[in-house]
Amino acid sequence: MVEVRTCLWFNKDAEDAVRFYTSIVPGSGIENIQRAVSQWPGGEPGEVIVITFHLADQKYMALNGGSKADYGFAASISVQCENQSQVDALWEQLKSDGGEEIQCGWVRDRWGIPWQVVPEVLPRLLSNPDPAVVGRVFEAMVNMVKLDSAALEAAAAG
Repeated sequence: MVEVRTCLWFNKDAEDAVRFYTSIVPGSGIENIQRAVSQWPGGEPGEVIVITFHLADQKYMALNGGSKADYGFAASISVQCENQSQVDALWEQLKSDGGEEIQCGWVRDRWGIPWQVVPEVLPRLLSNPDPAVVGRVFEAMVNMVKLDSAALEAAAAG
């Protein structure tokens, strides 16, 4: 059996990031924390090297690489939320302590990792068989920063 995990690179604060992430995404948890048994290129004995964890049913690992990573926009963590209150809560937590709002449901957390916070209504509306509905929803979305379920539904209705 093969296991695949996305690895997130941190300077020296992987444990803080993972504890934060697993506290804000329901159904998440830390699986294992590997600490250095001796001096290593990234730090001292006893310091965290790798943490394996999951956010809902998605598996990740976090690595303390000893330098800050630039995540750009090529990859992100996408969370589909059941309702607007989940979108609002997750959004506020991710942008806290130095995070930044981007556009179209994207927010960058304080570690520089981009997230997409998506209400379940968006993919549902964007898969509507009526191209006019899809066009209105898409136009509404591209003009939003944090996605707004009610505004997306209103756009779909015309």
